[in-house]
Amino acid sequence: MVTLCTALPISILFPFLYFMIRDLHIAKREEDIGFYAGFVGASFMFGRALTSAFCGLVADRYGRKPVIVIGICAVVIFNTLFGLSTTYWMAITTRLVLGSFNGLLGPIKAYSIEVCRAEHQALGLSIVSTAWGIGLIIGPAIGGFFAQPAEKYPDIFSQDSFFGRFPYFLPCFCISLFAVGVLILCIWLPETLHMHNVNKMQDGTIETLEAPSHGSDLKENANESEERATTENLFKNWPLMSSIIVYCVFSLHDMAYTEIFSLWAVSDKSYGGLSFSSQDVGEVLAISGFSLLVYQLFLYPSLVKFLGPIISARVASVLSIPLLAAFPFMTQLSGLRLSLITNCASLLKNILCVTIITGLFILQNNAVPQHQRGAANGIAMTGMSLFKAAAPAGGGILFSWAQKRQYASFLPGDQMVFFILNVVEFIGLLMTFKPFLAVPNK
Repeated sequence: MVTLCTALPISILFPFLYFMIRDLHIAKREEDIGFYAGFVGASFMFGRALTSAFCGLVADRYGRKPVIVIGICAVVIFNTLFGLSTTYWMAITTRLVLGSFNGLLGPIKAYSIEVCRAEHQALGLSIVSTAWGIGLIIGPAIGGFFAQPAEKYPDIFSQDSFFGRFPYFLPCFCISLFAVGVLILCIWLPETLHMHNVNKMQDGTIETLEAPSHGSDLKENANESEERATTENLFKNWPLMSSIIVYCVFSLHDMAYTEIFSLWAVSDKSYGGLSFSSQDVGEVLAISGFSLLVYQLFLYPSLVKFLGPIISARVASVLSIPLLAAFPFMTQLSGLRLSLITNCASLLKNILCVTIITGLFILQNNAVPQHQRGAANGIAMTGMSLFKAAAPAGGGILFSWAQKRQYASFLPGDQMVFFILNVVEFIGLLMTFKPFLAVPNK
């Protein structure tokens, strides 16, 4: 649920962002909406990139729970303010501040490893990535169903009501209410940072307790060893850094795809889109989210046990390329066929994405000891956030440019968009092989 709290604010805006930018009257032409939408999507990730490493260090020093609680409080406050945005710059500012306080994912990943035995770590990280993936799917579903309620449900919400004046407040408020519930549940959330010290006492110092005369020397030596361990330069750990870099590349692709899919689906067919409403997009993503849950809980653990995290990530990456290449041709469909094909394609794409990301999660956490996982995940979050900050901005600019070249001779319109997404996917695939990717010892 804490992971959901992290993912929902990221993704909730995608179905209605196109319409929100239009209503804020910042874009002079319809083709320019994607350009401005990209920077709103990027502001959250840029803010998170500024603070992720710091949050990881705080989590290693003071515990996972304080960082988690502060992040959830930020969701309650700033996600609500984003729904009340009346100007383009207010929307960017609230998203930037929300991202700055949202360094939750790194401590959560470390937490999931620490509460599981070694044989269940894949399942623990699978649950985290499942919740993350579901949040990235359910968030748009909530945004699609509840944005612009005065237009969709005029019998319940009038145009003169509060929700008519702030058409994008209701979905944000729903997420904030959920965050309040999670915040209350955090009262019973146990801290796991102390487990490392307890295990170390059991493994290395129980016998020394019988020799009190040497206690001060032992304590000093233990402190020196701990200091050396905690100050070890993680940037020299190539198994960690190589997995983080590959993770960042696939995160760039994943975020760009998420932004582009929603913009593409709601854009008019005359511009190469599907002419979906925000509610249509929400339905597609909600179906994908439910299927993703089933896959992660019942199929992925067996898959990674059979193939391993690296091979499963490579297979998913290879399968993603022809799938993405088929997306632009969906505009030739209509009615039930369009709905069925779009749902199947969205489902498969999200399953492949989460297979890749979860495998890289496992590699990262196995590359460092427990007491460094918070810092290691903080570094991963910083890099990932920078790449994910570039993805919406770059994707928005690319999408806006593609809509202006519908009659180009080479890869016209959105064919160019999905082609570039495939180029990024292929680069990520190549980086999963040696000599670039180093496999950790355990």
